[in-house]
Parts: sequence; structure tokens; C-alpha cells
Amino acid sequence: METAPLLDRLFLEKLERLTIQWQKSFPGLVGGHNPSRFAGGGQEFLDHRQFHQGDDLRSVNWRAYMRLDKMFLKMFQIEPRIPIRLLLDTSASMAAGDGSKFLYARQIAAALAYAGLVRHDMISVHPFSSHLGEGKRTGGGRTQFSSTLRYFESLRAEGKTDFHHVVREFISTFGQRGLLIVISDFLDEADCERALQYLGDFGHELFLVQLWTEEDRTPPWSGELELEDGETGNTVKLQFDDAARKNYTVAFDEFTGRIEHLANRANGKYVGVSTAQSLEDVVFGKFVRVRGVA
Repeated sequence: METAPLLDRLFLEKLERLTIQWQKSFPGLVGGHNPSRFAGGGQEFLDHRQFHQGDDLRSVNWRAYMRLDKMFLKMFQIEPRIPIRLLLDTSASMAAGDGSKFLYARQIAAALAYAGLVRHDMISVHPFSSHLGEGKRTGGGRTQFSSTLRYFESLRAEGKTDFHHVVREFISTFGQRGLLIVISDFLDEADCERALQYLGDFGHELFLVQLWTEEDRTPPWSGELELEDGETGNTVKLQFDDAARKNYTVAFDEFTGRIEHLANRANGKYVGVSTAQSLEDVVFGKFVRVRGVA
């Protein structure tokens, strides 16, 4: 039975207008804000993309329009490309419930990868749970997206989360600082906050995307329960009622607030995402508002 692709063609066409953003200046590379990777004038020709309402007519390839009766924009690159690395949580907690969280995480990762490929960014994807998995380095334009999409579709969620080990492994393997996008529910039996702080202290610009289901934030169950941790197998018995549910939601919101505070303290970005929200609203709404993309 065929399954639908992570991203449909119409959504990919909309993604062509986006550019992944960073703010920092990194050693040996031209400064932040990367304005030159929009369509427009520059030194090095990159590619064409389709014309959209509101684009600058000065960047239209009019010769192509005369031949094909279609409008395309020319894109240029004038500054060196910084390392863009994407850490994607593939631990078992991401597949809890109906699996929507892991599907959503891969859709976000694929959307960012496509936006980067259109602008000829080089993006390294690194799945992780208790350790870094076999990653994929992708670049060379939109023609490389099919293999990248197949890679995301092949990933499976399994194993226990261990941010401390993963961060140590990542830092020892990749010494050059850059933009680091982390997509996760950040549910770790150990405290993940110190490990994330270390990434910021090391010099990476952090873009933290925290995912949850409505069930994660507000459990719907009532009565006497025996809950099993999907990663460790540990069980706990508790009595769950409306008061306990309210206290749990308050504690969950405090946890997401700490992750957001950590990102802001490191001069990075944070977006909290419920899987009940549409992917388009998140990418073209929340990501744009925090200047994760533009």
C-alpha cells in the first residue's frame, strides 16, 4: 500500500519563497542575517525559482519569460555558507500515542531541508536518541530533495533519549560552529537543559523546535492508572482526576517555558508546536515570527 509523501507538491512550491535565517557572525564567515541569499543581485548565480505575487520584478529572468511564457526569478549568493545542522529526535517518545509527533517532526525537518536546498545551502541532518545516528549531508539544489525525502521517510523512532551523551558526541565530532536546529519533544529522563545550554555556550546559534501532542500536555485519562515509560519501561501508579490533570498541564507549561528561556538566553530561537496545529501555520507563521525563516 502506497503512503502519501511527507510533503505535497503544492506545499513545496510555497516553501520556495523561504530562506533559513541566522543572526550570528561566525569565525571566518561573513556576518549574520544572510540577506544576500534572497532572490536578487549578487556575485554568484545560484538557481531560478518560480515567480510569486509580491516578488521583485527586477529579478525576473525576462529571456526565459520570452521563451517559456513563464516568470522565473534569478537567485544569487555573495557570502560564504555557514554550517546548518539539524538534530532530529528519533527516540521512542516521539512515536508515542498515534505517532503524529514523529510524523510532524519529519515534516518540519523536510520542509527546512527543502527551503535550504532551494537556496543551495548545505544542510547536515543528524537523527539521535541515546547517540547520534547515521546522518545525511544534503546540498546541490532542489534536484537532491527526492533522496533527502526518502531518507526522512526511512527513519524510525526507537531507543532512549540521552541528550548529555548526544551533545558530547556532537561537539567532539563537529568542531565548526554554525546554525543548529533541534527538533524534539525534549523529554529526557535526565535533565536536557544543561546539555542544550552547552551547545549555546560552545558557540552554536540554537533554533529549538519543541513538539508535543495535546495528549502530552493534557492527558485525557481519569481514575487509577499504571503508566509505562515508552523509553525506559519504568512504570508508575497514580490516581488521575481533574485536579491532577490541571497540575500536570501547569508543570508541562513550566517545562516548555524553561526550554524557551534557555534558547532566548543563548540569543537563539524557540518555537513550541502542538501537532494539532497545521504545518503551514507553523512554518509560515511561527517560524517567520521568530525569524527562523524569512
